[in-house]
Amino acid sequence: MDTATALERKIRQAIPLSDAMQFSIRNLSLDSIKVAAPLEPNINIHGTGFAGSIYSLGVLTGWALCTHILDELDIKAELVVASAEIRYRAPVSGDLVCSCNCSEAQRKSFRQGIDEAGKGKLLLDIEVGGDRQAILQATFIAIAA
Repeated sequence: MDTATALERKIRQAIPLSDAMQFSIRNLSLDSIKVAAPLEPNINIHGTGFAGSIYSLGVLTGWALCTHILDELDIKAELVVASAEIRYRAPVSGDLVCSCNCSEAQRKSFRQGIDEAGKGKLLLDIEVGGDRQAILQATFIAIAA
């Protein structure tokens, strides 16, 4: 089983909502992630993406990338979402697709915080849709276990 499949399975088992949303990881690296969920189980009364699903998928995207980074760096930590704010810019009329990037400098600072203070912080921008129909900014905190 590849890393993306294992991470997707881990998230679906730990967070039941992700399974109901049909969360899936399309691409995964230490620098980036792309996830998706079909529109149908995440639809609103207007036939577009439900705002709550868009927000949830955005948070799951960032959480998944942070979890992957921690796993790849062999860091044992509890990961939490400290804050998240979303800007809805346009309706999402197809499948929900989120992407997120994390630079080497961000990862280095994240690890340094965990190593030196027992707590690392990572601020991520998660984009929803090919035309950035929504943008979620979220802060993730990893507390050394």
